Amino acid sequence: MQPNRADLGKNPSRVSGMFDQVAKGYDRTNTVMTLGNDALWRAATTRAVAPKRGERILDLAAGTASSSASLAASGAQIVAADFSPGMLAEGRRRHGHLHNITFVEADATDLPFGDAEFDAVTMSYGLRNVQDPKKALRELLRVTKPGGRMVINEFSTPPGRFFRGFYDFYNAQVLPRVARLAGTNGDAYDYLNESIRDWPDQRTLAAWIREAGWTDVEYRNLSFGIVALHRARKPLG
Repeated sequence: MQPNRADLGKNPSRVSGMFDQVAKGYDRTNTVMTLGNDALWRAATTRAVAPKRGERILDLAAGTASSSASLAASGAQIVAADFSPGMLAEGRRRHGHLHNITFVEADATDLPFGDAEFDAVTMSYGLRNVQDPKKALRELLRVTKPGGRMVINEFSTPPGRFFRGFYDFYNAQVLPRVARLAGTNGDAYDYLNESIRDWPDQRTLAAWIREAGWTDVEYRNLSFGIVALHRARKPLG
């Protein structure tokens, strides 16, 4: 099969097709290329969401549903949503036995849910791949209950100059080679590097979140700022 490579135009069908092709080896490759930090970041995201039994939580850009399974361990009802059918199929294969996870194909900029359906919404490493991320932030606000919470975990900009230089080198030179050695579409990880380099820093994303209508916006860096965990709430009124 010819590798599907997305670009910074982020055409939804091309991005979705790219993720369809990497779905089977996605988690394995992520673990290798992050040196195991993906599990630590997932645990931090789950703690930030703080899921509770009886809540309904949207896990957008759920991918293979590893994040959804982590959230589901609380007993909350999780909707694992993604625009890649291939990723969702892999998620169902791995976690379909969990009774409190529902799988839904969804476009982040036009969510197939009603207003104020969810107690919490979360998105890990997916906002960067959306063609109109500001619209996605507004959609997440729309489907969240008043007072509900949002957690966004996304690749970011390490603040330290020395570490940032090392990280840029790793992304550009090492990461695509690791992906190819792991048997994954290396072109997809070329795109990953480009999308990270093009993505705004922590303060800019926090400003976008406020602009979308969220309040109590804050963030903290994980792993020296390789990723940043953003949190916010929907106003009560």
